[in-house]
This record gives sequence, structure tokens and C-alpha cells, in this order.
Amino acid sequence: MKALYFTAHGDADALVHGEMERPAPAPGWALLKVRAAALNYLDVFTLRGMPGIKVPFPMVTGGDCAAEIVEINGEGQGFAPGQRVLVNPAHIDDRSGHFEMLGETRPGALAEYVVARVSQLIPIPDHVTDAQAAALPVAYGTAYRMLVTRGRIAAGESILILGASGGVGTACVLLAKLFGLTVTAGAGSAAKGERLIALGADHGYDYSHEPVDAYSRRTTGSLFRGGGFDVVVNFTGGETWAPSLRAVKRGGRLLTCGATAGYDPKTDLRFIFTAEMYVRGSTGFTSEDIAACLGLVAEGRLDPVIDLTLPLSRAAEGVAMLRDRKVFGKIIIVPDSLGGDA
Repeated sequence: MKALYFTAHGDADALVHGEMERPAPAPGWALLKVRAAALNYLDVFTLRGMPGIKVPFPMVTGGDCAAEIVEINGEGQGFAPGQRVLVNPAHIDDRSGHFEMLGETRPGALAEYVVARVSQLIPIPDHVTDAQAAALPVAYGTAYRMLVTRGRIAAGESILILGASGGVGTACVLLAKLFGLTVTAGAGSAAKGERLIALGADHGYDYSHEPVDAYSRRTTGSLFRGGGFDVVVNFTGGETWAPSLRAVKRGGRLLTCGATAGYDPKTDLRFIFTAEMYVRGSTGFTSEDIAACLGLVAEGRLDPVIDLTLPLSRAAEGVAMLRDRKVFGKIIIVPDSLGGDA
């Protein structure tokens, strides 16, 4: 089969599009023909290498996968060959606690075929396209868990979303609007801010020209006069973390699910206890979170933002675009037989 893989950590030029042996499903697993995959910044991290995570080589990257079942080894658990399914990329062994991630600790979805446990499969509703489904697990599942399952967002609240132009960010914007919040979407340029407003955000904010805390004071007022946002979303960390603390309203919530710009930022505890804020972390997603997003798409209430569709043979170009933050929403990867946008 054709696959996009790497044999050593590096940059996008370390990725190879070539032949690999087609995997065979173990008992309790299914062989899947990939119909659409989606890129995530996790693919960049895995390619570069992350402290504490051992990546077996050769590694096929790609965590998001909409596919067709080719073969099931053993009990189908209600699934059958020919059925369209979405894969929950994450798995934790109930007995050992061992964590696995598709495209990180075992071969992923940027290939013509992939294997997954039957227990990780989620049926795709008839009215959901392969591309829509593939866009959901890592980005939308993560956003849903952070905002809804963990963050308990509610209609009428105000929310500031930083890094709003990427996969998780655009998912946050769409979900927050869907749940009735007033959304301020922060991005690194005025042009991205305009696109986020076109997407549905109430306000766009260019944080390359104004610090987060200064923007919050200017637009909402000072902390002790009711200023700040009910909810602030910061999954980048780095230099924006400390200013984000100053943008949370008294009794508000700071939500985080990642640290793409740095995991060890300076934190000023005075702002946490003075604002009596809640800092809530969220890790990944569950099958229930992914299924909830699938349901919203099937109902026509949610449409994932897709920036570009590329054939598998050009998937490395998409990884480079993601690395350079030249993406608005998701990049979808399809088999070469389906072509792509360009």
C-alpha cells in the first residue's frame, strides 16, 4: 500500500511517500480502507519528537480517519465489512493504563489502509461526508470536551478564544456560537480575524498588535468593575498564558487543552486568586465526545471548517503548511484517486 511515513525525527522533508506492507488485523481488530484523513498539529509534534513519547519507526502519521471496513478479525460488535466508520484515535488499556494514539505510538491514517480495534470504531451517519467525519476526532472532539464536557459553557456567556484560526480554534468558535455564547476570536493577523467573523465570531482580535490583557481591559473594563470574559480559552501556553489570566472575569474560567507555544509559561498566582477563577484542564476526547460532534454534523447544526483537500502523495505539503501556521481550519487528505483541490 501507499503511505506517508518517516524513519527518523525531523521536519516535513523527513516524510516519505512510498510503499509499505499492508497491515493485517489482529483478533478484535478491523482492517480499514482510508477514505479521508485530516492533519493536526499533533502530526508536526510527532514528526519532530516529543519528550517522554517513544515513536516506533517507521511511523505512519495521521490520527483522524474516516474509512470503510474491509475485514474484521473476530466478533464484529455490530459492525460489518463495507460500513463507513470513524476511528477514535486514542485508546487506554483498562488493565495496564497503557495509552496509544493513532499516528503517534502506532501507525496512523495517512495511508491507503490502517488497522484499529473494533472498540475504537464509530459509525458515520448517512448524511455526514467522509471529509466532515475525518475533520472531527482530534480537533472537534478536543474542543467539545474542553468547552462542553469539562468547561460547561452556557448560553449568554462571553468567551475569548486564542489561536482561533486553527483546527481546534475554529472548532471552538463554531461550538461556542452553537451553544449561544458571545464569541471573541483571537488570531495572529487582522485577515484571520476577519475570516473568523465571517465564520460566525462576534468579534475578531489580532493579538499580534495588542496584548491579551490590554485588549480585555480596553473592551470590557477592569476586573473590579466587571471586566473580563466569562470564559478564556488558551491552548497555546507560552507568552500568552500570563496575560490570559488577566482577561478572566471574577468567577470566570480559563480553559486549556494544550501548549502548542510552550508548556512551561510564567504564571502569576495573584490573578488566579484575585479573580477567584477556575482553571480547568482537558485532555483529548472520548468516543462520546466524538459521537456528539458527529450528531451535530448529521443534524446540520455543525459544519467543520476545511481549508484544503490534498491527495495522499502531497500530504507532506500539508504538514509543512500546518507547521508554518498557514492553515485556516483543517487540511483533509484523500486517496490519490480522488485528486484534491490542487
